Amino acid sequence: MGLSVIPARSTLSGALNQRDWNIYHALAMRLILRARDLYAKEPTGLELDATIFALDSTTIDLCLSLFDCAPFRSTKAAVKMHTLLELHGAIPAFIHISDGKMGDVKVLDIFPIEAGAYYVMDRGYLHCSRLFKLHQAGAFFVTPAKRGMDTQRVYSTKTDRSTGVICDQAIRLNCFYVSRDYPEYLRRIRYKDPVSGKTLVFLTNNTTLPPLTIAALYKSRWQVELFFKWIKQHLRIKHFLGTSENAVKTKI
Repeated sequence: MGLSVIPARSTLSGALNQRDWNIYHALAMRLILRARDLYAKEPTGLELDATIFALDSTTIDLCLSLFDCAPFRSTKAAVKMHTLLELHGAIPAFIHISDGKMGDVKVLDIFPIEAGAYYVMDRGYLHCSRLFKLHQAGAFFVTPAKRGMDTQRVYSTKTDRSTGVICDQAIRLNCFYVSRDYPEYLRRIRYKDPVSGKTLVFLTNNTTLPPLTIAALYKSRWQVELFFKWIKQHLRIKHFLGTSENAVKTKI
């Protein structure tokens, strides 16, 4: 950059504290749009002609005595990075940085919805009214079912159990308030992983994809975990030059 000496740490810290982090966020999103176009035809291993997103968050622990702007627990501070990862090229299409106390499910209120796209998430995002908004917008979701859900089977589709698919059903939610939040049928797929031997139950609003494709969609969610691991290992995301909220968000 033409600098004759390395800037002092205090100089960089002051710059990070004073310059609005939204400038860098806007620049990052512009670059992300370019990258998404470049990798739009990158294979995902799934025979789907649609955009696939994996939604999750990661917690970045901070020192409470230094980062009092990010309360989390009584003895520690933290921020959360809520990320919507597009599986074509493993590119983050949406990033929201919050304090550590924000519940994961609340990000469903603010993230962009793309009609025809698939959103794969864990059971922490299972919220009926929010998922119904996703359904009404023309998008599809895949998420594990919670234990003890009060449901009623409406009908079953014949399955080949040798493939690991135990059942493929249309269900209705029984609880009054829950059924009011999601008044339509859901599809429930019970699948036994031949490798781990675990039985998984998926909920989705897609009624046309084969059940094995639904299971493969959820398996692809692991890419967002690998993305978080890569960021923390290679980008030194836990080392901050400034301690204000603006400095933390600028660094991320």
